[in-house]
Amino acid sequence: MVAFLGVFAGAIGLPVPAMPTLIVVGATLVAARDPTLIVATFLGALAGAFLGDAVWFLTGRRFGYRVLDGLCRISLSPDTCVRRASGFFEKRGVKLLLISRFIPGLSLVAIPIAGAGDTRFSRFTLYDLLGASLWIAVGLSAGMLFYRQIDAVLALLRQFGIGMAAVAVTGLVLWIAFRYVRRTLLLMRLRKSRISVDELSTLLASDPGALIVDVRSAISRRDDPFVIPGSRLFDLATADRELATLPRHSAVIIYCSCPNEVSAAKVAERLSKLGFSNVRPLTGGLGAWREAGREVEALVLTT
Repeated sequence: MVAFLGVFAGAIGLPVPAMPTLIVVGATLVAARDPTLIVATFLGALAGAFLGDAVWFLTGRRFGYRVLDGLCRISLSPDTCVRRASGFFEKRGVKLLLISRFIPGLSLVAIPIAGAGDTRFSRFTLYDLLGASLWIAVGLSAGMLFYRQIDAVLALLRQFGIGMAAVAVTGLVLWIAFRYVRRTLLLMRLRKSRISVDELSTLLASDPGALIVDVRSAISRRDDPFVIPGSRLFDLATADRELATLPRHSAVIIYCSCPNEVSAAKVAERLSKLGFSNVRPLTGGLGAWREAGREVEALVLTT
């Protein structure tokens, strides 16, 4: 039951340390010496993983790529997480689910992307169960192999009156604080250079040569095939090659599609380090431009 609840909570996106939970559960299974209990625990964890994943898959199937907007709003590294997952899925397809659980945050985004695409549920089920089985086996096996060390750690914690839950909560709080501070510092460094929708409109009227760069993922562009007029598409997967073609001294405006502009800020920071003197991320991205009633143009997508 602990394995089921821990893995299910992690699969649906709750901040639960699912892998450490499996490791501790695996250590307790050694003392039980019951093969039936081991198999039942494995199946319970597998059921929790698949149930949580199926919820996200069907959510993606129902709402399409719009579900990524919700993930953007709750993720600590929204744009980066979504962009990387989109890129990985475009290259590897549903087979990505074989390893996605081993990369923090990737599974949570890759699964709704699979649902939003043309992935059959039967194909999703196959790769999801295989990937989850491998991940669960690693966690339980680690606990069973290192149970003596884990028991010693738990005994030490009990000696000082500290429970495993307190350690997990403390670690989680520190991790969240680290990610939040790092993301906040990035935005603070570029806050003064951001440009608003009104400012961009004025700039385009006075400087038609300004370069507008769309840094959304290919999947985001397929879901919302519109851009700010005159935009140039920027594929982060081929960033080094495309960076060499950009003029160094003209104004460069970067925008993405998430509610904040972390992706745009990261690209702007990268361009600044490479010698681009006037790089500004668009506050609110494409969504803010559209909500302000500004014109967008259709994007011609190639297959």
